[in-house]
Amino acid sequence: QVHLVESGGGLVQPGDSLTLSCLCTDCGPMFRFAGMGWYRQAPGAQREMITNMSNDGTTTYGELKKGRFIISRDNSKHTTSLQMNALTPEDTAVYYCIVGRDWGQGTQVTVSS
Repeated sequence: QVHLVESGGGLVQPGDSLTLSCLCTDCGPMFRFAGMGWYRQAPGAQREMITNMSNDGTTTYGELKKGRFIISRDNSKHTTSLQMNALTPEDTAVYYCIVGRDWGQGTQVTVSS
């Protein structure tokens, strides 16, 4: 049973940067073979893809996300991270990581002055 632990969410001001992390506690050596990604869900909206990264490091980004959002992975630490820059109130949402087919529990990001 894969267990994903997300961290790094919180309340930030417009223009701030924030980095979210997702630790896979039970992935073991298979982590390096997994695709992973980040999604978000704003209140009243559907969950949307921010970015995905394949096991060879190939990345794809959802609409309008490339440039402000950067995904990375550390196979030795079984983590994936999402760096978010120039945040706006429209980025307020619950952010989820996915590794393989397993989802994290979500972490709230609120952008407000």
